[in-house]
Amino acid sequence: MVRHTQSSHTKSLLLLLITVVIGVGLNFLGRLLNTALGLPLYLDNVGTLLTAMTGGLVPGITVGFFSNLINGLKDPNSTYYAVISILIAVAAVACKKKGVMTRFPQVLPVVLLFALIGGVVGGVLTWLINGKDFGEGYAVELAAKIGDTLSIGYVSSNLLSCFLVDLVDKAAVTAVSVPLYLLLPEKLLDYYRAQSWYLRKNTKGVAHIHKRTSLTVKMSVAIGLSIAIAMLGAITTSILQYHKLTIRAYQDKGERVTALLAEMLGPREVEALLADGRDAEPYLGMTRELENVIETSPEVRFIYAYRVRENDCLVVYDLDVPDQEADDPGTVVEYDGTIEKYSELFLAGEPVPADATIDEYGWLYSVYRPVFDADGELLCYAIADMSMERMINDEIAYLTKLISIFIAFLFLTGVYSIWLTRKAIIDPVNTIANAANRFSYDTPEARVQSRKMVEDLDITTGDELEDLYRAYRKTTEDMVDYIDEVQHKSNQISNLQNGLILVLADMVESRDKSTGDHVKKTAAYVAIILEQMRKEGIYANRLTDSYIYDVVHSAPLHDIGKITISDAILNKPGKLTDEEFDVMKTHAASGEVIIDQVIDTMREESNYLNEAKKLAAYHHEKWNGTGYPKGLRGDEIPLSARVMAVADVFDALVSRRSYKGPYSVEKSLEIIKEGSGNHFDPLVVKAFLDAEPEVRRVASMSMADYDYKQYNL
Repeated sequence: MVRHTQSSHTKSLLLLLITVVIGVGLNFLGRLLNTALGLPLYLDNVGTLLTAMTGGLVPGITVGFFSNLINGLKDPNSTYYAVISILIAVAAVACKKKGVMTRFPQVLPVVLLFALIGGVVGGVLTWLINGKDFGEGYAVELAAKIGDTLSIGYVSSNLLSCFLVDLVDKAAVTAVSVPLYLLLPEKLLDYYRAQSWYLRKNTKGVAHIHKRTSLTVKMSVAIGLSIAIAMLGAITTSILQYHKLTIRAYQDKGERVTALLAEMLGPREVEALLADGRDAEPYLGMTRELENVIETSPEVRFIYAYRVRENDCLVVYDLDVPDQEADDPGTVVEYDGTIEKYSELFLAGEPVPADATIDEYGWLYSVYRPVFDADGELLCYAIADMSMERMINDEIAYLTKLISIFIAFLFLTGVYSIWLTRKAIIDPVNTIANAANRFSYDTPEARVQSRKMVEDLDITTGDELEDLYRAYRKTTEDMVDYIDEVQHKSNQISNLQNGLILVLADMVESRDKSTGDHVKKTAAYVAIILEQMRKEGIYANRLTDSYIYDVVHSAPLHDIGKITISDAILNKPGKLTDEEFDVMKTHAASGEVIIDQVIDTMREESNYLNEAKKLAAYHHEKWNGTGYPKGLRGDEIPLSARVMAVADVFDALVSRRSYKGPYSVEKSLEIIKEGSGNHFDPLVVKAFLDAEPEVRRVASMSMADYDYKQYNL
């Protein structure tokens, strides 16, 4: 049952905070231990695994996220690996639910999964962040050895190395985390499972509807899509802005480099370079200074100066770079794409816009600066080419970092959003729905329990859901009160009806000087037979509670037709003549007519009166077809009438009448047994005889001892 109280929420959040602090502390201690021992590992996921197994998804991913965030204060790159820690926490929770985290050897594939996440996924992340470089350290050294041995390439050898190192790390982390978890007392684990932030598949008191999409899934999808769309927009905006700023930075760098080169190229320097080439006096000094620029600015690919002519270019200066030998001053080269594109501007000495080109030297972003002498004559163009591939690698690294951080935030905010949504909306709604489904109206006891169940929900969310709960609670209380009132009146009417029937039946029976026991006892025998048949599975598909109720309570009307028989025949002390017996037999048909008249006055169908009509009309029919009034045979006779036939005859046998004395119960039972298959339905007789102890008890009762209500089913 879900309760929403301020104190329980505060305690739950305090436990969450303590758990996260302990988990982050364990991760930090693991990292310190690894550094102190000088191991080529990490050991910084002990707290993440332990909190994920203990407290579930919410504390697990929180510990993973904030551990990397805190480590990022010392090593900024650590922040970008928060997504790896979160994925490990998610995997730990999933494996814990499968029951494989704490069993050996089932835990071994789990360690492999952790190593794939930390080693392979983390390795790819490192490769993207570092611009296709795996960095340095033991893993890189191992990768070099693997590459030399297996010849599987740079990327594959580095990823394999990362996986192997991380496999050892995650095996050590799991070997520490699992025993710590197993040492925790079960009471503490149960306490964790009872917290509102412990996201579990099923919640006590909450209805979970399968075979259709639950509100939890819908809210999760909605929240996930919202965050993903916001994340996509933010990433797109950030990367476009980053690209714009990078281009601006490249252009600024190119302008500074070309300005530096332009300062070195006066008329004397240009003529000397064209005349003497690399042997010119200014060449060595220019080269030394520009090499420093290349070393400190890796984005600068080429630095050179061209004099653009009508059909070609004359090289004024070209700086050697490690992977490209420079052209000697005075060399004639053809137009490249940009020079050809802006040839008129070059020839006129006009400023030329920076431009990106792809040629045999790669993808370059070129910045051009015209160089003039003191008289304003164009000497040449100073040119700096920046590597666009370097820029793209930088942008991929930036995008990778950005996506990594956003995914970490997506997990963190997503899980917390789902938790808060479930706690504040879904659990209260499901609790109310579950209470509605379990609400029972059948009996007064069930209504009292159901009413208390709704009251005990005590949903105090302080919003519209609390209003919904209070409205539902008031509705159920009003409904229960109304049903109780209706039930009370219904019982009064039913008791009045049964009383009137008994009085009417007694009036009919009293005309033949009966004591009145016959009316009640035949009803009791009918109830005994029906219950015994149901117990033995005889005609089980017919014997519902409502059917038995209708038959038992209409049984007193079986002789209602006797009201039409004269006292002379009804109370004759001796045997009836054939003519008198024919008159006596008409009471069955008369009873049917009387009850038919009552049914005609009813506005609705009444099963109760329909059974009374069958009893009155056919209780003298016989199984072999020799009875009256219609000579029905076997199953043609209604079941209620076949039951009444046994009850009526037995009571007539054991009772005193004006024309006979009472038979013993033993002899009466023997007569009933002899009539099986002829006068009576054999299955009805079997049930009657099987219930002999109860039959004898009723037969021995007097009016004062008899309680008819015991058969009020």
